[in-house]
Amino acid sequence: MQNEQHAERQREVTRLCVQAALMLLQHGAESTVVVQMANRLGLALGMESVECALTPNAVILTTLCDGHCITTARKNVDKGINMHVVTAVQRIVITAEHKIYDMRQVREKLDKIKPLKYNRYFVVLMIGLSCASFAHLSGGDPMISLITFIAAAVAMFVRQSLAARHYNPLIVFAVTAFVASMVSGVALKYNLGNDPQIALASSVLLLVPGFPLINSLADILKGHVNMGLGRWTIATILTFGACLGIVLALAVLDITSWGR
Repeated sequence: MQNEQHAERQREVTRLCVQAALMLLQHGAESTVVVQMANRLGLALGMESVECALTPNAVILTTLCDGHCITTARKNVDKGINMHVVTAVQRIVITAEHKIYDMRQVREKLDKIKPLKYNRYFVVLMIGLSCASFAHLSGGDPMISLITFIAAAVAMFVRQSLAARHYNPLIVFAVTAFVASMVSGVALKYNLGNDPQIALASSVLLLVPGFPLINSLADILKGHVNMGLGRWTIATILTFGACLGIVLALAVLDITSWGR
């Protein structure tokens, strides 16, 4: 009877560890953080050791307790970068390490974590302002900044609409880049503002996959080569999609060059 209770406890701890690892991986944490948090949570809940292996498509985790091993695997589905989820999981792990949360409380807290998302129109506004700021810092006059703001804001709205309908990310990036380039390309076609090329370049900055590229480099440098290469490949494909959208928009506008 006691052995069964120990086995059931180990199974539950294994589920919690893999749940925490999966939530971190799905929302943009680097691989080292995912492995460390899963290991620390398992040790805090009484396991002797926790081994975690990551692939771009799955999390595989093994716990060891009293000479018994339990291994489980979970499929990984990207849910977008969300640092609120990452920090919430980290707080739970730290609280469990200080013996404030027991196994039941950890389970309840993990189940209650919901991604924090800003109002979509607020995001549209801030993306437009950030791209317009880049245009201004690059030497654009008020007209260029205004065109960049409109192009980036409209493109972000389109991106949100396509993502909400679960289109392939490559299609989302290509269409978003096309829309942004079509709007900002008007400045280049009709020579509006002091430097129309700035509007065309700045309006698509919202599509730069900076976070995946940074994570891919961090993963490779810290020994998670497979994860790093996987993330780098995804970022490269998304960049390729954005390039396709820009080229198509320039072709539609009959712009053969955007140099000076």
